[in-house]
Amino acid sequence: MTAAATTSVTEAAIERALGVLDLEAKVRLLSGQDWWTLPALPEIGLRSLVMSDGPIGVRGIGWAPDDPSVALPSPTALAATWDPELAREAGRLLGQEARRKGVHVLLAPTVNLHRSPLGGRHFECYSEDPLLTGEIGAGYVTGVQDQGVGTTVKHFVANDSETDRFTVDVRVSERALHELYLAPFERIVAAGAWGVMAAYNGVNGSTMTEHAELQHGLLKERWGFDGFIVSDWTAARSAVGTANGGLDVVMPAHGDPWGPELVAAVRAGRVAQDVIDDKVRRVLRLAARVGLLDGVPPAVEPADRPAPLHGPDVARHIATRSFVLARNEGAVLPLDRTTLRRVAVSGALATDARILGGGSAQVVPERIVSPLAGLTAALPGAEVTYTIGADPRPKLPAATGAQWSPITATLRGAGGEVLYRAELGTAIVRWMGGLPDGVDPADLASVELTARHTPRTGGEHQLSIDGFGMFNLTVAGTAIFDGPVFDEDQDPTVTFFAPVERRFPTTMREGEPVEVTLTLQVVEGMAGFVQFALGHAEPTADADELLDAAARAAAEADVAVVVVGTTEQVESEGFDRTTLALPGRQDELVTRVAAANPRTVVVVNAGSPVLMPWADEVAAILLTWFPGQEAGAALADVLLGGAEPGGRLPTTWPRHADDVPVLSTTPVDGKLDYDEGVFVGYRGWRADPLFPFGHGLGYTTWSYESLTVEPDSSGDGLVAVVTVRNSGTRTGREVVQVYVGPSDPDPERPTRQLAGFATVTAAPDETITVRVPLAARTTQIWAGQWSTVPGRYTVEAARGVADVRLTATVDVTG
Repeated sequence: MTAAATTSVTEAAIERALGVLDLEAKVRLLSGQDWWTLPALPEIGLRSLVMSDGPIGVRGIGWAPDDPSVALPSPTALAATWDPELAREAGRLLGQEARRKGVHVLLAPTVNLHRSPLGGRHFECYSEDPLLTGEIGAGYVTGVQDQGVGTTVKHFVANDSETDRFTVDVRVSERALHELYLAPFERIVAAGAWGVMAAYNGVNGSTMTEHAELQHGLLKERWGFDGFIVSDWTAARSAVGTANGGLDVVMPAHGDPWGPELVAAVRAGRVAQDVIDDKVRRVLRLAARVGLLDGVPPAVEPADRPAPLHGPDVARHIATRSFVLARNEGAVLPLDRTTLRRVAVSGALATDARILGGGSAQVVPERIVSPLAGLTAALPGAEVTYTIGADPRPKLPAATGAQWSPITATLRGAGGEVLYRAELGTAIVRWMGGLPDGVDPADLASVELTARHTPRTGGEHQLSIDGFGMFNLTVAGTAIFDGPVFDEDQDPTVTFFAPVERRFPTTMREGEPVEVTLTLQVVEGMAGFVQFALGHAEPTADADELLDAAARAAAEADVAVVVVGTTEQVESEGFDRTTLALPGRQDELVTRVAAANPRTVVVVNAGSPVLMPWADEVAAILLTWFPGQEAGAALADVLLGGAEPGGRLPTTWPRHADDVPVLSTTPVDGKLDYDEGVFVGYRGWRADPLFPFGHGLGYTTWSYESLTVEPDSSGDGLVAVVTVRNSGTRTGREVVQVYVGPSDPDPERPTRQLAGFATVTAAPDETITVRVPLAARTTQIWAGQWSTVPGRYTVEAARGVADVRLTATVDVTG
């Protein structure tokens, strides 16, 4: 059946279904029946639609330790590849995962901008540039929907920070709104996205879930969006305002303002029946697309879905392509494995890698390859030593590893009966909205973590409870804590994403097994939100001694690898960062190791920019973002030259915090003013950053041979034709970046902005010519509508915004 025929059949079925439903049924369809699903309506052959969080993995709707999720690198990492086709592959894998888990709609991608590096959810967004964000996001959405799974592009719009995110009113000019913040959404809607998620925040006086001008007037009418708009969870706070404001679906069931109140509003004439019918059509269209409406062919037939992908392979490939080699003095990288005798690895994150960001993006993969494990496995002929050096983690890491085995989670009823039991790899229990299949929330009375620990060293160990609620902790049958662990004054959302920790010193003997049990009492209304962990730390030296040990190990090694980064308490959903500095004494660790060994490689495991006061002291800096489950394997590939670090920066990294054009994310009197207008990211930089937008080194060199600008095939647009040559000694990958700006300085416009890009791979001395279409918006501004600004423009072919290799000029008429 052709696409046009499928559309005709679908729309006819939608109209038939609409004629069967009464008002109450229609309204019921527009709200969640629980935390993750919409209700089935058997009378029209409609099955229940399931949604799930999923920027980097698909968690599914219920806690299921026996059903792990693939964990891909973070969205900032995906954007660092500058490769929309690779983003499409990531989307296809996640669509495949969604189908495996019975999920029909993925709550992703996040295409808000990196307005400030302090944004707590910075790692979940792509870039400070709207064009790069839009292209990567379009690739991702297309890939997910290739599998017949829907997406919801979020958070519409200007949800670029976390402070007071539920209530803040963002004040932004119409020009900046259209040229920057709306642009990625417009690009992805044009690519065919099936869903959009409305943000919590307000924009220019109206909360987004009620913003008729943007949701109805712009998104649905002017952009022609035929999908559905779903609220962010609990973002809808009124019946009439949200219904008339363009929202189509309210999630979740908890706190739903629609239901009987919306029915009454329709009957009273405050909401038109046609408004409800339009919402129902959009939900039914989505259901038809994902194969949930009887008698209607899905948008993608099973036979047309892409071939299955292997999750770990995709995760590893994206990670290597995303790593940004920011510094490589003396070509210390790649390392020659044949000459390595001893490698000194240090840093807490070398063994406890941050593979993903905190918050709703979290999933639990089947395995995690740490940097230490990856390097050790890749260097069987060398001695790989490890010292912690400095530990930035304010909380104890969750108990895990061979010395903690087995770890078991047991859900019990009021009489102590077992409702569910599963073995865990790590002593963490976390779910949001869903219990394991077959467990009724009303029956759940307690959650019990039990573990058998065989200490590797004797002495005073530290155990901890990290969570919220009433807990009981026993060690070897003796209760060492029984009581509350919570902060009564903390916001509930922050409590869930950043719970309280209580520590307990416990003496243990080397090699003598001990049973540890941690039990949470589940109170009424709590069953849908559970997060707690049993933490553990072995006896250790004091902080100064740890630094000394790392320096000594580095001095005795051929090369030193230091892994530094942020922690979940610093960089997560739910709150913004307060500083760009690395937490703890990690800066001191790098300085000490670099002083001991001139061949020091620093691996930065952070989802967003951090300050590096030691940048000029080390031989190499590799930015690895949150690299997903195959972190250590990908790191070994890149450090040892099996793969080239293919990433380029999707956002600017500062040398000093004060240099950042936009830093604060704190509202004043409930308002956050975007006073900088269109001068966000590299558009607004005046000082020289440490590492500019688009920067990234590889393991070869490139010569830019020629640049011309030609009309495109339609004659209405422009194409930059760039010829590059691999002038190095090994095959490599280059991201050809093209920037455009007015030749005569204009204080109202950026000096240059990204107009297009292309990736090339070439062998030594190979020459490649690429044609890069230039975005029409590059020579336009928003002034109530899109208007071309005539004049002469400079076109630059570059290896980054600050590394221009060739220039040309072109005259543009209005």
